[in-house]
Amino acid sequence: MTVHNLYLFDRNGVCLHYSEWHRKKQAGIPKEEEYKLMYGMLFSIRSFVSKMSPLDMYAESEGKLRKDGFLAFQTSRYKLHYYETPTGIKVVMNTDLGVGPIRDVLHHIYSALYVELVVKNPLCPLGQTVQSELFRSRLDSYVRSLPFFSARAG
Repeated sequence: MTVHNLYLFDRNGVCLHYSEWHRKKQAGIPKEEEYKLMYGMLFSIRSFVSKMSPLDMYAESEGKLRKDGFLAFQTSRYKLHYYETPTGIKVVMNTDLGVGPIRDVLHHIYSALYVELVVKNPLCPLGQTVQSELFRSRLDSYVRSLPFFSARAG
């Protein structure tokens, strides 16, 4: 099992951060175009899921109302995991097919890494690409420490 890559988007579709670990095939387009394509696909899937769901998409969790629905999808080659915060930050991680639900991992990346090292850092301007080397290194260390991250993959 392994992690291929990770995207962090703001509520407007700006890619705030991108990392990759074991990505064997590139998209063949500029990274900015790839980010737009990914965000557009996420926007469309979320819209489709909310419109086609036979049940209300809101659920209570830990005393808070949150919108559920689209959490992941998989192809024959990879699995895309999705987490959206109430503020509209979207965390997307692509893994291989053997990785189960990782909502808690994506939440940790958002709350313990992004919020603590970027949002609360007055030197990091919000709404722009994350330039913090501390965030990058802590994210890399955290992802590499995950039980489903394999150093041999790739």
